[in-house]
Parts: sequence; C-alpha cells; structure tokens
Amino acid sequence: MNAPAAAPDPQILVVDDEPDLRTLYELALLREGYHVDSAGTLADARQHLQDRRFDVVITDMRLPDGQGLELLQHMLVQQRPERCIVMTAYGSAENAVEALKAGAFDYLTKPVDLKQFRSVVASAIQDRQSGARARLAGGNRAERAPATGQSSLDRLVGTSAPMQQVKERIAKVARSMAPVLVRGESGTGKELAARALHSCSHRSDGPFVGVNCSAIPEALLEAEFFGARKGSYTGSTADREGYFQAASGGTLFLDEIGDLPLAMQSKLLRAIQERHVRALGSTQEDAVDVRIVSATHRDLAADVTAGRFRQDLYYRLNVIEIVVPPLRERREDLPALCDALLARIAAETGMPVPKLSAAVAEQLAHHPLAGNVRELENLLHRAVALSDGEALQVDGVASAPAPLRATPAAQDMPVPGAAQVADVPAPAGDIPMPSDLQAWLDHQEREILVRALQETGFNRTAAAQRLGLSLRQIRYRIARLAIAVPGGEEPNESVA
Repeated sequence: MNAPAAAPDPQILVVDDEPDLRTLYELALLREGYHVDSAGTLADARQHLQDRRFDVVITDMRLPDGQGLELLQHMLVQQRPERCIVMTAYGSAENAVEALKAGAFDYLTKPVDLKQFRSVVASAIQDRQSGARARLAGGNRAERAPATGQSSLDRLVGTSAPMQQVKERIAKVARSMAPVLVRGESGTGKELAARALHSCSHRSDGPFVGVNCSAIPEALLEAEFFGARKGSYTGSTADREGYFQAASGGTLFLDEIGDLPLAMQSKLLRAIQERHVRALGSTQEDAVDVRIVSATHRDLAADVTAGRFRQDLYYRLNVIEIVVPPLRERREDLPALCDALLARIAAETGMPVPKLSAAVAEQLAHHPLAGNVRELENLLHRAVALSDGEALQVDGVASAPAPLRATPAAQDMPVPGAAQVADVPAPAGDIPMPSDLQAWLDHQEREILVRALQETGFNRTAAAQRLGLSLRQIRYRIARLAIAVPGGEEPNESVA
C-alpha cells in the first residue's frame, strides 16, 4: 500500500529591491522549510505571478518601478488566492492602513523583526491553506465560515437584511489581520459580532481576550494592557502579563474604546503600530501577535473633532467597520430572538422552554426596546419569573419599568452632596414596592444625574463635583443610562 504523498512545501514570493534584505528574508524562510522565489522590481514580480501560483507574496511598499500596492491591486483584480504581506517603512502608519484597506493580509514595519516576520508568514500560509480546503469542500472562505465560525455566526440571531449584511461582512473580513471597529448602540450585540469574527478567522484556535475599557481605573490601565514586573508599583508582588500578552496568537477585543483617556490612547496607538509592548517596570519591549477588534456605542468621528479621541488612533482602529443595527431596524427578527433567548433562559434555570403567548408577542412588538437585545432579554427574564405555568403571561411584560422621563417627584428629590446624610428624611411608608429593584434604582439615578446636569448647564465636570463623583465616573453613568447631553462636552471642560 502506497503511503500518501507529502504535502508540497508552501510557495512564497519575496519582492524587494534591496539584495541584502531579499537574502535575509530568503534565509529566514528557507529555514522554515518554505520554497522561496524573489524579485527586485514590480515587473519581475508580475512575471513570477504570471508563471505560477504562490501561497504568500511579501512585497516592499516602494519599488524602483512602482508601488507594492500596485502589485496588491493587480492580484485582487486577477482574483488570485495568494495572501499578500506588505512591508512599510518605520512609523509609516498611513501606508499600513492603506494596504490593509486595499486587501492585504497583514503588514510588517521595517526594520523587520525576524521572529514576528516568521509568525506573520506562518499565519498567512495557514489562512491560505484553510481557504484552499474550503474551496475543495465546495465553498469559498469569504462566503462560508468554518464550523466553529458558523456556530458563532448563528448566535447572531436574525435573517433580516441588516443582520445578513453583518454576517456576510464578518465572514468576508475574518481572514485579514486588519483592525476592525464594531459600532452600534448599547445592547445590540457588538461583543457577539467580535467573537464571531474571531471564530471565523485563522486565529480561532487562539485566545479571545475581551476588555471593557471603561471599567478599568485609569491608574491601572498601562499595567492591565501591557503587563507589569514585580515591584513596579505598590502592591505588585509578582510579574503579571497584560491583555496584549494574554491574547498572543488570538484576538484582543477592546470594548468601549471611546472611553479610554487620551494619555492611554497614545500608548495604545504605539503598541498597535509597532506590535511591541513594554511591561511596566521593564527595560525591554516584547513583540506581540494579536488582532485588534474594538467596539463603541459612541460617535468616534465626532469625538475626534471635539478633541476627545486621537485622530491617528481612530484611523488605525477603523480600517474595517462593522455596524450592528439596532433592534428597531430589524423587528422582523423579534420572533427568532425571543425563541433563542427563551431557550437560553430555560437552560440557565433548568426549566422547560416557556411558550411565548400571542399577547406577550404583541406587546413586545409595540415596545420601544430602546435597550435593544439586552432590554429584550431582561423583559423575557422578568416575564419568565412572574409567569405561572408554561405559557408566559402578559403581566410579566406589563410590569416592566415605564419609559424613563422626568417626574414631579424626582424634581423635588435632593441631589446627593447638597445636604448632610442626617438631613435626608426617611422614606415615606407609601412608596410602592418595586417589582424590579435594579430598574427602579437606575431610574432614580438617571433622574438625579439629569437634574444635576441641567442645573450646571450640562457641564459634566461641575455636575460630577456636585455629586461627589470623578469625571470618569459620571461619564460612565451617563453612557450606561443613555443620557443625552446637548452639544457634547464644553470647550472649557477638563478631560480625564
């Protein structure tokens, strides 16, 4: 019985006009067992591509007879399967972003770190081979996700046109290393989209590390992101790795990226551009291999204009954009969403899957659902908890908190910080007992914040001082409770 034929060595084309660098790249790749061809000009590279196919093409950005982007665009027009890696000069962020937007698999900054060079090439080869296997199985990688990726896409419930567009875009851009910005209102499922992107990529076997940027104290941001050495700060009793190191070989998901302070934005930009991080207290930098996916409910373009978000970081993160639609724009997905959420609730509580009565379905169909899928899940949790029997009762939804609005009672409530605790009267005995304490507390907190903002002319710094909060804390509460602040922050308002 004949042994199966060994798989051919991966084929790589290196395009660079500097002979010494070509030799360096060739030696590094030959040691990995790859077959390497090289070219010194754009014309030579095109001739090589005409003669044969490769797995990966590595090209310098500047060539004697043209630009590396021209070669990339030529490959895209010809619909060639090679993964293209572009090499760009040190600090040339604009070229790197342009290459990723044009369809490059990844980029490398000169002078090239050989360890990173080999890692990026290996990732490109793995992705190329995965794409070839998908085509042999009867599908295209841009249209058909692998099994694990498909299951993650299935968690994005809905067959409406907006959701189909989201799923198609995720499957299409998953193979690239280009940073992705996921935009959408709170509660729409931005993290689910990020996880689906990770699962559909060649990095699906690597870690997915999610970070809520708004939940980390500002003093700890650098240590949390980049790691810290023992003794680098008070209480640091051992070396610890940061999020970048923990996500090595996988995806780093930066949720609520718009809440990062400007000082940390600058450090994050450098880490993304150079792919090196320096742990707090360390004297050397470590190479990191992560794909960046970020998310926000904010209008980052407006924040850039207002000076609250770095423009260079915005363009670095927003190479590819995925917009997750609000629930009001895909109400035809409500029945499927309800079924999926009820099945999850039943699994968590160990009870049979409850049936959605026509009355509840009708009420949900007319509910504003300003909190999107997260609010829908809370409503169903409440309906399940308050229902009797298998069928959900209308009362379960009817008891949901009323839309948040100013009330006369709230207008008379004292603002915390304006009086001593001893001056606060005891609660009246006729206050109704809320059926949902958290929703009731959120409602009261919102009313107090709105009043404080109104009385300070919507100056967040002044409102925060009056309430005994930091600017970062009041920003977090404003965002969490979806309080609209006219005109954004004032020019004279300090930035945390």
